[in-house]
Amino acid sequence: MSEAHSTSARSRLRWLFLLIAVTIVALLIWWLWPSAAQTPPPGGRPGFGAFAGPVPVRVAKVEQGAFEVYNKALGTVTPLNTVNLRSRVGGELVELRFEEGQRVSAGDLLAVIDPRPYQVALQQAEGTLQQNRAQLKNAQVDLERYRGLYADDSIAKQTLDTQEALVSQYQGTLAANQAAVNEARLNLEFTQIRSPIDGRLGLRQLDVGNLVAANDTTPLVVITQTQPMSISFTLPEGDLLPVLTRYRQGDELAVQAWDRGEKILFGEGVLESIDNQIDATTGTLRFKARFDNEAELLIPNQFVNVRLRVQTLTDAILIPSAALQFGSRGTFVYVVGDDDKVEMRLLEAGPSNGETTVVLEGLQVGERIVMEGTDRLRDGSQVEVVDSRRMAEQAAENPVLGGGEAAERETQ
Repeated sequence: MSEAHSTSARSRLRWLFLLIAVTIVALLIWWLWPSAAQTPPPGGRPGFGAFAGPVPVRVAKVEQGAFEVYNKALGTVTPLNTVNLRSRVGGELVELRFEEGQRVSAGDLLAVIDPRPYQVALQQAEGTLQQNRAQLKNAQVDLERYRGLYADDSIAKQTLDTQEALVSQYQGTLAANQAAVNEARLNLEFTQIRSPIDGRLGLRQLDVGNLVAANDTTPLVVITQTQPMSISFTLPEGDLLPVLTRYRQGDELAVQAWDRGEKILFGEGVLESIDNQIDATTGTLRFKARFDNEAELLIPNQFVNVRLRVQTLTDAILIPSAALQFGSRGTFVYVVGDDDKVEMRLLEAGPSNGETTVVLEGLQVGERIVMEGTDRLRDGSQVEVVDSRRMAEQAAENPVLGGGEAAERETQ
């Protein structure tokens, strides 16, 4: 009797568990299944049929216009001229006439070496020159006298020849003395150190009172020509043909210099020169562009992002790059028809600047393409065209809806 009672109790317990499981499944189905309005219950989340309605999307129109094609590269700013200012004579540095970072012009006086020893040397050279000039004058007077005596047959020819040689000797000595005077005068001028170029000064390396040697290894200051400035960069071998073609034809190719984040334009210049051989190790060719650098934003040895304008496409078909999709069949976009149904359209994409892409084939001007909300689209899907604000509101109400993440990014 007890065994039959135990079997009956286990049977009832199994039926009870089965009933509880069925109840739980029914509750889950009720919870997840949407209402007639296709909206989730308060506090719940969307169910299996929450995606049955039109997909909210943001669209953009295909436009036509001019598009500038750029080749991008990393460049280094290099000055046209850099001078390490050194003294050409030795002595005590007695004066500095510049401020660090100052802009100077060619010929400006920057420093002075003690000139007194060189003034004395110049006076000595001038004294020797004057002494030998007097000797030459006396020898010339004697030569004229000897010529008269020789004409009267009063002296021998040897005496006249000796006097002529003495005059020539004094003339050579006088020329050497004049060179010594010029050298002393030049050394005296070198005690005033002047800027050889227009440019901007760096930080000074020596202070007043230091003894300076001629052509010392330590410069007084470094002068860098900042206007104009050049930028060196390289391009891969595959991008050279259109650039070289236009350059050989004499076209002026514009070059832009941007900061590392490509947000600040430092300036615009022109392509000035091209190297004569490709680097075999990297497969690139070196270029040099010239910039006026009026604002002096370009600093020597600075790394910049270079954009070389290769050509300008007129009447190009343009779309936002965000609309491009990539799949196994290639590049495509979703085109929204007049009935608000989308069509998956394969296309051939051309050059792009990151924000805008040129379409070579596959789209017509004025067609609408999907910008945001593509994650749930299929060919033939029904869509609802909304603006960014509407998509953000729907995303806030239900982040699972297509395009919610993109709308959130738009509102940020």
